[in-house]
Amino acid sequence: MPQISATREVARSAVRAELASVALQQFLSRGFERVTVSDLAVAAGVSRSTFLRYFDTKEDAVLGALDPKGELIAGALRERPGSEPIWAALRRSLDPLIDEYRHDPAGALNLARLIGQSTALRSGHLEKQRRWRGLMAAAVAERLGVDEATDLRPAVYAAATLEALQIATDRWVASDGQLDLIALVDEATGLLIPASRRRTARQ
Repeated sequence: MPQISATREVARSAVRAELASVALQQFLSRGFERVTVSDLAVAAGVSRSTFLRYFDTKEDAVLGALDPKGELIAGALRERPGSEPIWAALRRSLDPLIDEYRHDPAGALNLARLIGQSTALRSGHLEKQRRWRGLMAAAVAERLGVDEATDLRPAVYAAATLEALQIATDRWVASDGQLDLIALVDEATGLLIPASRRRTARQ
């Protein structure tokens, strides 16, 4: 019975990914605001009700793939060596997100551009990032051995790291992908390190 359930989940994930791909192409070619759920169903060759079984809204068709990212970031942070400086570990925790850019820079740019152009998508993306921040802050608290209910550092460190990532991404999109995203993320997160420690690291 568990094997059947697992097979069904794999099949569902494959259909969901295919529908999301169709939706993204429609949004990129026609504009997010101009495309309806019915349009997406027609483009995908399914009924509107079938489409809505996989995605509650058209925003979800774009942003749904971001749901697991918070767990990936927090997991990556927990896997960093305990001896590694906290800001270096925080930077490395972003690698699961950056890996997507490495594998498909054009696709990553299209997605980032689309989110930036839509108020609804930007709002949804911010909500997801708030969830990422909570998961990341919990991992920071574990690493520092502190209680995040009384210590501000976990939430502040997580928020600063994610904001640095967003600033780097915005700069990358503004360059139309001409700048190197990884270099921008390295630079942005590097600025979070206290100046005294940056000087020590260069010596």
